[in-house]
Amino acid sequence: MKEEKNNNAENPETKFPQPPFPKQKQKFPGTEADMQPHADHGQESYKGSGRLKGKSAVITGGDSGIGKAVAIAFAREGADVLISYLDDMEDEDANDTAGYVRDAGQKCVVVKGDITSEAHCKKIIDEAVKEFGKIDILVNNAAFQMARKTVQDIPSDEWTHTFAVNIHAMFYLTKAAEPHMKPGSSIINTTSVNAYHPSPDLLPYAATKAAIQNYTANLSQIFLEQGKGIRVNAVAPGPVWTPLIPSTKWEDADIFGENTPVGRPGQPVEIAPAYVFLASDESSYVSGATLPATGGRITI
Repeated sequence: MKEEKNNNAENPETKFPQPPFPKQKQKFPGTEADMQPHADHGQESYKGSGRLKGKSAVITGGDSGIGKAVAIAFAREGADVLISYLDDMEDEDANDTAGYVRDAGQKCVVVKGDITSEAHCKKIIDEAVKEFGKIDILVNNAAFQMARKTVQDIPSDEWTHTFAVNIHAMFYLTKAAEPHMKPGSSIINTTSVNAYHPSPDLLPYAATKAAIQNYTANLSQIFLEQGKGIRVNAVAPGPVWTPLIPSTKWEDADIFGENTPVGRPGQPVEIAPAYVFLASDESSYVSGATLPATGGRITI
């Protein structure tokens, strides 16, 4: 019997907008509304199947970009969600994300503030425990980057700040959350293809993303060897179309992602399923791993 063709498959090269995009520049940290084209977070397409039913999650950087897509996916899979974000500029994006979580019938808590402060990181975790009674999933996703052409162009305080946001906060949040995470819980850290193929204009950012690789693997071993039953994994996105791009790499935002084999940047909706998998019980035998979503860029 002749096998019927699958008419539902989509060509990944043409599934989403391809560069060149309009020239654009935003003030850091940027907003979704000013992006051209707008990013796709799965708000119109993601359908859940109860894979995270009864779970509660904390997502940093949950107002926009990958964090927003993950929050929407988690909610539609049945999880309550706390989203943290940085400042007033992101209020509209954060409230929009919260609306999608609540529309999915899930509880959403929104916490604004600077995660470079250990006290604020503790506040995030305290709020989650207060509202949900537990933490099943911690997604350390928030990050800072700024493109600089030379080493001399990198201010020393910017170097320190990049590590404070991308690495120190991850430790603060993990340390605060661990006592509230039972066996079967999951920590997911956002690393990057820059851990494997660092961009010359992102020296501090790429260094932190490489550090996250080691942090993830080491922490996984520590928790499992101590019998805590907490899995720790990472997702390594390639270039993804988020507000971080027109606000930090604005000089080449119009051609962002064209150097991938797929020929375009990823959309947040394409990255979120990796987090769903690592948060769900389907990945119960996966820990200390990094799942690449890089548009074909090699990570071996």
